[in-house]
Formats: sequence, C-alpha cells, structure tokens
Amino acid sequence: MEIELWSGIEGRLRAEFDLPLTSFEVLHLLLRRPGPRIQDIAEEFSITVGGTSKVVDRLEAAGLCARRANPNDRRSSVVELTPEGRRLVEGALEVFEEELELRIGSVIPERAVREVTAVLQTLRAAGRALDVTRKAAERTPAPGMRAPKQPGRPAS
Repeated sequence: MEIELWSGIEGRLRAEFDLPLTSFEVLHLLLRRPGPRIQDIAEEFSITVGGTSKVVDRLEAAGLCARRANPNDRRSSVVELTPEGRRLVEGALEVFEEELELRIGSVIPERAVREVTAVLQTLRAAGRALDVTRKAAERTPAPGMRAPKQPGRPAS
C-alpha cells in the first residue's frame, strides 16, 4: 500500500515537473528550513552524506539549488534554493498535497490523517534521538571498559 501511494505521487511529480520524489523531498526541506548543511539534510532523511551530496549535486546542476560557504563554519557549506528552485518546489508542493489528498483524504477522515501524521512525526523524532544516543555511546566507552587498542601503540 505505502509503495503504491508514493509511486503514484512520484509518477505525478515526474509527469508534471520531471521531479523524482527524492529530489522533491530535498527541495521541500530547503523551502521549510533554509540553509541546511549536507549533513543536516542527510540526518533529516536518515541517508548517507554521500547519497545526499549526489542528490544535491544533481539539483545544483539543474539550477534548483546552490551551495555557499557556511558563515558559521568555513569547513562546510550550506544549501539554498535558487529562485527557479523555489518556483518549482512551490508548484510541486501544490501537486504533492493535491495528490496526497486524492489518495488518502478521499478515503480516510481528515482527523485520522492528522493523527497518523502526528504519530509519524513522533516516531521520526524518537528515531533521531535514538541515533544521537547511539552515536554518543559509540564515542564514550562504557564505565570499566578500556578504550580499544590503537594500531601501532603498545597496550598499557
């Protein structure tokens, strides 16, 4: 069911805007949250930084977004929509919402859709919090445990 839903929405985005769903999602994020780093986008969608960079490269080549130096960290860049990208994603967002309404709203009451959306947002936030906790745990040895031996260093 879920695959059919997203395939149908993607089919319409491709037909009307020549826009894959993955690209739409990234552009939509840039519309909602201007100026994220590649790392921020990767974390938002739980995909690799390399995969995210490839999607952004394609969007940038199409003139839909641009990278610029991060004013807060010279080692990274931020991604912003171009005026063309903003126009495209605003139009695509209308089609996305219309198609979602046709496929879900016509079958499920609006209240139920809002409840499911809230639950999914809660699950996504909990998953991100778990990922942060796991990453922190990987960097901090458990009490009483020794740090792994570093190559080329004698054991202490």
